[in-house]
Amino acid sequence: MHPVWFHRAAFVAATAFVALALAPTAHADVNPCVLARFTALRCPDLVMSQPSKTALDTVYGRTVLRSTSSINSVGAGPIELVGHKYAPLLMHARQRIYKVGGGSELFRTPAIIRFKLIPGQGGYWKLRDAARLELWSVDAAGTQLKLVRTSPKQHYCLRDLKLTRPTLPRSPAAAVYPACNQDPGKRTVTIGTSVGWSDIYPFGYYEQYIDVTGLSGRFALVHIVDPENVIFESNETNNASRRFVELPSGKIVR
Repeated sequence: MHPVWFHRAAFVAATAFVALALAPTAHADVNPCVLARFTALRCPDLVMSQPSKTALDTVYGRTVLRSTSSINSVGAGPIELVGHKYAPLLMHARQRIYKVGGGSELFRTPAIIRFKLIPGQGGYWKLRDAARLELWSVDAAGTQLKLVRTSPKQHYCLRDLKLTRPTLPRSPAAAVYPACNQDPGKRTVTIGTSVGWSDIYPFGYYEQYIDVTGLSGRFALVHIVDPENVIFESNETNNASRRFVELPSGKIVR
């Protein structure tokens, strides 16, 4: 088992952080999506597409490897977070999970929604630690050995950008969750991704890169959704994907 997958599985199995529900009928001391008494929930499941469209670039005099990422919603229900402001540019996030028989329940999470400034674009309310791009050293067999570099990008919208899996049950034909709100004065926002939809970030986007200055050889380029496990999913073991890249060329080799 590769280190990044082992790390996530061990984290999920060993961690029982308190996720107290805000609704009086939804009391959970662990992930409600994996508890038998919450089988009536349509829990979300997020997966990450393999890294694609890699390209080398120069940022502040450093050589960087860019790649396109795609966060895909493939669960029984959408991922939906409701943020409530507690500081000028920060919101606590509660997760809404829809029920099989109708209605929904809200759960407190450790997730943070931040007003992220993007040069030349203004700012957006985005989920912090929504995804992470990593570069790992590997041996001849492709086993990941050591985390070498990490992307500066942490914040993602979780929008309905593209319908990628329309055949999934309960996948809406039209977008439900729009682009992230750009009003820093908002007291509450809702962000999410519908079943069958994806939030895609092209390789040329702001901070969508890893600094690879001085590196040479074959590496594993790993994309991880929800790397800190701040949201509840039905499957916490399928959040990482990878491809091998050759440096300094930046080409995908497998």
